[in-house]
Amino acid sequence: MTIYLARHGQTAYNQTRRFQGQMDVPLDETGHQQAKQLAIKVADLGIVALWASPLARARQTAEAVSAHLGLPIQFDARLMETDTGIWTDKMYDDLAAADPYAYEGWVTARPDFGFEGGETYVQQTERVMAALTEIEQGPGPALVISHGMSMRLALTRRGGDTWLAKEAIPNTAVIELPNAGPATDG
Repeated sequence: MTIYLARHGQTAYNQTRRFQGQMDVPLDETGHQQAKQLAIKVADLGIVALWASPLARARQTAEAVSAHLGLPIQFDARLMETDTGIWTDKMYDDLAAADPYAYEGWVTARPDFGFEGGETYVQQTERVMAALTEIEQGPGPALVISHGMSMRLALTRRGGDTWLAKEAIPNTAVIELPNAGPATDG
């Protein structure tokens, strides 16, 4: 079954380079326009199921798609962005100056990296992949509106390490999730 991953529209935090984490940050005016454009862009993909993170920025993006496609939204908290712990609501540049080693771990998605008071990328990958595996069992194609790192981790798990090395995924980008491949007997 085909799953398309889409990142939420722009927020003020995206513009100011501030960690949103799991804060309920809404779309800004540009983000609302991007959400409407996303709805038009995905209209020809044959989407029959619409899933989203419940965070405001993903929810508002999904609401624009839902209104255009006439599909109900199914929310799953496992699709949420990284719990960035004590980094939440802080500026990127301030954190880079305060703790260069940890900041570099975040930038490079170092496997041992975890947000103090939050979660590791391993933990986030497991919850996101559990949600996507369940979504794959339902009707499709499905559109999943989520967050940049949630998407990068899922794409890395399915498509290889190159996704973590790439620049950030643009707001409202749509990327097809590679298939899991056939199950094998051990």
